[in-house]
Amino acid sequence: MKKGFKQLLLSLSLLALVFALAACSENTSGESSAEKDDSDKQDTRVYEGENGEVEVPKEPERVAMLAATYAGNLLELGITPIAVNEYPKSNKFYGDKLDDVEVVTADSYEKLLELNPDLIITYSDDKNLKKYEEIAPTVTMSYDKYDYMEQHVEIGKIVGKEDEAKAWVEEWKEKAADAREKVKAAIGEDKTFMVMEAYGKDMYVYGENWGRGTEVIYQALELKAPKKLEEDVFGPGWKAISTEVIPTYAGDYIFVGTGAGNPDNSFMESDVWKELPAVKNGNAIQFDSESFYFNDPISLEKELEFIVEELTK
Repeated sequence: MKKGFKQLLLSLSLLALVFALAACSENTSGESSAEKDDSDKQDTRVYEGENGEVEVPKEPERVAMLAATYAGNLLELGITPIAVNEYPKSNKFYGDKLDDVEVVTADSYEKLLELNPDLIITYSDDKNLKKYEEIAPTVTMSYDKYDYMEQHVEIGKIVGKEDEAKAWVEEWKEKAADAREKVKAAIGEDKTFMVMEAYGKDMYVYGENWGRGTEVIYQALELKAPKKLEEDVFGPGWKAISTEVIPTYAGDYIFVGTGAGNPDNSFMESDVWKELPAVKNGNAIQFDSESFYFNDPISLEKELEFIVEELTK
């Protein structure tokens, strides 16, 4: 009887030990799971964007930049995108920085899926927005909502590099102030400027925040536009014109974009063009449209360098 009782006690003790070990194991497993959940949360953050809150990677590593004009903003912040659309590839100011980056067009959904991005940035009117949201966290930006400096800071916020973006803005303001004094010392205070470009058979004149060097000319250097151009174009950002009305908007200096979209530059052979004071005085300056199209930090610094050199030589 005593022997049997001892065996029962031993069995109960062993059983209790088994349950205790199981509970301990279960608790440890539970703690690991909770810790993992906390770790996952620490790797993401909430970005308050145009369309509400988006949970994005804290430090994104595989960014697909499908908004054509923002690739250079990422490059300036030390991030090489894994995908861009075709336009940034033509920007000579980027050198070879995008040579190995995949091109994703509006019809390349499958390619984007294979690239496995952890963040997608695109324009707010992108027709494939819903598809992108199925692949990765997607943030949208409206091109004309921000000036070029706000644009860079906002992209910095998206990718977790707001401080770096703000630092560039401050450096740029100082650089622009120095360049402003240099230019005004060379050409005076009252000269006027027009930026125009032929694209295919169409011709356009641009406002103060529409790429093509306009941010540098009208904002950074604080140069003036002819009154009619400011009234008609600065609001909408651009205006289609014909050869006959070029004199209406022409300034003392004309910056002319060439090389994009197989432009018809026959207007330069017209009497209207040849009789413009800017043309007669040698103040019609041609620039590479495919590079000047952009207003990111890398492009802006190169544009500033080009424009200052042309106006002070």
